[in-house]
Amino acid sequence: MFTSPINLFKLCLLITHISCFVQTCIAADPVDNYLIDCGSPTNTTVFTRTFAADNPSTWSLSAPKSVLANTTNAAIASSDAPSLYRTARILTASSSYTFPIKKRGRHWVRLYFFPFTYQNFNLPNSNFTVSAQNTVLLDSNQLSTTTTTFKEFSLIIDSDSFVLTFAPSSGSSIAYVNAIEVVSVPDGLTDDASKGQLLTTQTLETVYRVNMGGPKVLPSNDTLSRTWVSDQGFLVQKNLAESFSYTGFINYGNGGSTRDTAPDMVYRTATEMAQVNVSNGNFNVTWEFNLSPGSTYLVRTHFCDIVSSALNNLYFNLYIEGSLAVKDLDLSTISVNTLASPVFMDFIADGSSKFRISIGPSLDITNIMPNGILNGLEIMKLSGVTNGGGASSNNNKKKKTSVVWAIVGAVLGGLSVIIIVILALAACTRKAKKKKQHSKTWVTNNGVSQSLASRFSYRTTTTAASLVALNGNLNIRFPFAALQEATNNFEESSVIGVGGFGKVYRGVLSDATKVAVKRGNPRSQQGLTEFRTEIEMLSNFRHRHLVSLIGYCDEGNEMVLVYEYMEEGTLKSHLYGGGCDDNLPNLTWKQRLEICVGAARGLHYLHTGSTKAIIHRDVKSANILLDENLMAKVADFGLSKTGPELDQTHVSTAVKGSFGYLDPEYFRRQQLTEKSDVYSFGVVLLETLCARPVIDPTLAREMVNLAEWAMKWLKRGQIEQIMDPRLAGDVRPQSLRKFAETAEKCLADYGVDRPSMGDVLWNLEYALQLQEAASAAADGNADEEDSTNQIPELASRVMLASTMNVRDGAVGESLGEDLSGVSMSKVFSQLVKSEGR
Repeated sequence: MFTSPINLFKLCLLITHISCFVQTCIAADPVDNYLIDCGSPTNTTVFTRTFAADNPSTWSLSAPKSVLANTTNAAIASSDAPSLYRTARILTASSSYTFPIKKRGRHWVRLYFFPFTYQNFNLPNSNFTVSAQNTVLLDSNQLSTTTTTFKEFSLIIDSDSFVLTFAPSSGSSIAYVNAIEVVSVPDGLTDDASKGQLLTTQTLETVYRVNMGGPKVLPSNDTLSRTWVSDQGFLVQKNLAESFSYTGFINYGNGGSTRDTAPDMVYRTATEMAQVNVSNGNFNVTWEFNLSPGSTYLVRTHFCDIVSSALNNLYFNLYIEGSLAVKDLDLSTISVNTLASPVFMDFIADGSSKFRISIGPSLDITNIMPNGILNGLEIMKLSGVTNGGGASSNNNKKKKTSVVWAIVGAVLGGLSVIIIVILALAACTRKAKKKKQHSKTWVTNNGVSQSLASRFSYRTTTTAASLVALNGNLNIRFPFAALQEATNNFEESSVIGVGGFGKVYRGVLSDATKVAVKRGNPRSQQGLTEFRTEIEMLSNFRHRHLVSLIGYCDEGNEMVLVYEYMEEGTLKSHLYGGGCDDNLPNLTWKQRLEICVGAARGLHYLHTGSTKAIIHRDVKSANILLDENLMAKVADFGLSKTGPELDQTHVSTAVKGSFGYLDPEYFRRQQLTEKSDVYSFGVVLLETLCARPVIDPTLAREMVNLAEWAMKWLKRGQIEQIMDPRLAGDVRPQSLRKFAETAEKCLADYGVDRPSMGDVLWNLEYALQLQEAASAAADGNADEEDSTNQIPELASRVMLASTMNVRDGAVGESLGEDLSGVSMSKVFSQLVKSEGR
């Protein structure tokens, strides 16, 4: 049974929908329905739909130069719609199709490609990108060079026109497309999965759509013209599974989903456990899929109890990547006590190269025959979002527990009532020590293994070793054997963190130095990028509030990074657990302020300490580490990005970060600035004050998202109502007011309205001084007018002080020390007086 703890999978959200409806199986009539057979001079009928000739009429084409091409290549015969691949429009320069939009909202964009040779145009060698609304949907590297490729995207169109751009990568290259669809998506089909507004604006790419236990479903048998492939090619052990088909009536009820959710043919078939009548059938049925490590996916599972003869006779478990996602699932209780009533459940998970979905019998209910079913599955890639785990350190040796939350949405009659409940709390414990294994080959995207030097010379002339040699800050290249010894051969009991790059181990070097050792996972493509980024960033910078990179190892196929060990673990674990130790002592308000100030100093240095800003991109409480003195240091720079050029306002890049912390403007526009870090840090400030997770599906609907919930209280001026009750009597009102005001400004919807990290630092220093009003007042004998007049000058000096003397291993100046004869405590003393203590 697959019960091992997940590595990359982080279940953020689960929403259950009851599919209760009565509608006839009539093809949907979308408001916007553009079907174009590109390159064809005549209309083409495919199944029951007509693709228009490539002759602009209701839509327009802007193409400086293009060619209508055709082929008789027999390779298209095996495709579902061969007639669409016989013609293509070849574009020799950047060109755009523009479609008028009647109904704004989510649309499907479906693209068809077949690379053939026409005259002197060699389509297999083309190099181009396809963009929509300034977002790159795909590039030609994702297309087959020998056979047909079909791509389906679901995206939000929020204007009266939609522009689809095909751009050759160079003057000598070309772009091409065989067919295009731009079709309205029925309301609620996808966005019901957007609890807490996580997916409402997210572009989704369909990766798999599978019919369990049945044949391939063609577009002509789906109201939304989708294709569902058979699950037989994905089953890990076919002998453990049986197919089941049903000829009865599917019980759709009023007021809920429609057959648009999935066609009858999906719900009328299922894959179930084989040997269903064996009373001790203790095994799982598992499907395996190839996904991209480091990417995030929406996983939709479809269920319909067509195998039971009575209610409450089927209980089973659902696993995702070996983690228990739903325990003792009883479909009859969540389908209004009706058999053969469709249900679907949505999950958000990180991808892996061998991504597994499993069903298995309930282990706790003994008075029923063991069985489990799955009717259908959809896997959709979220555009660019990752749930990166922090490379955090913690000194407790407790084993980790994986917690799965569930949010159940039920539709009864014509009324929709969302009930938030905990469906499952699964504990997956590491029980076996990992055996020593030979290093695996690191593999690039095209499947060709490369040496370390060649990996780093891809799109750059700098290798890992030369990165270290050039800057001189990082001069320790550890032998792999030394790190094996330091971590007791990477013993599982030494694991203190897991992220997209790999596992982090507690280690002790031969000279008794404690270290945190981050060992790359050879299967992780995210790891290749993180390894280079961490070395590039941390070998160039030294700052007391940034976790130091001590050294590295690139021996053989290994990629290992060695950091200073942070004795007190993460800020997150101190606030509300979630780390190795959930029983850490409570942080006082002063300690929390000092930690926030320290983290702000580190981030401010990143933003201002070099010619171009460094944007962290994954600011969260799990990436703020604490040393033995509770001094804060920012960690995990694997997602960091160099900021914009001086003549630019932002960096256009795919969205990366962690749910709950993502800047909504960056999320919508994919335009990254330093203000994206400011927003994420604002969420950390709320975590620090309220001591609760940023996304908590176990709470009432309006409380699930910390930022949204807290902002309502901030705007009422009643933030004290939701602060950590352990802080009662410990917080001065003036300090709380300044802190809350700072957090609120950080969380402004638009980056231009947010303060810089330097301004945030200044305000947090001020909030700390307000908390220490008594000591500040003791220093307030200087002339009030002189001190107050120097505040603007001091502010700029504080910003400078946080960035000075920090390179080449030097420690930055303390912001609490005198600067050019101006006492910080004196100035803050005047500010304290102005607050009317």
